[in-house]
Amino acid sequence: MSRHSEGLLDTSTLILSDRLEDRTCLPRTPRISTITLAELSVGPLVVSGETRDYRQAHVQSAEVDFDPIPFDAAAARAFGRVAASLRRSGRKSSARAFDSMIAAVALANGLPLYTCNPRDFEGIEGLEVVAVPVPEG
Repeated sequence: MSRHSEGLLDTSTLILSDRLEDRTCLPRTPRISTITLAELSVGPLVVSGETRDYRQAHVQSAEVDFDPIPFDAAAARAFGRVAASLRRSGRKSSARAFDSMIAAVALANGLPLYTCNPRDFEGIEGLEVVAVPVPEG
């Protein structure tokens, strides 16, 4: 498979991307959504100490390194398709709401979705999912 010029990283992939030995498994121009920023922003608020500092640094880095794609009206319409696809496959979109919204942003913008957790996106019609190998350690 050839490397995409642009693609949307889900939250897990963004968090793990610094640990990848071979970054050619990512798109040339990685993008994130505002939903990933929202998901990252929860992290520092639910822990303390060094873990909190680490997670806060991740949020701040993402804010500096990316111009996130918004969850806009087109994404909201795509979310309906995502939820319907998941329902047809016997899964609930509410169980993984952040993932469903990130998938909707990818669909609305015609981008492949890069994830270390491809099973989270199974059953979503029309979504191109690119599996990113989970770094060891």
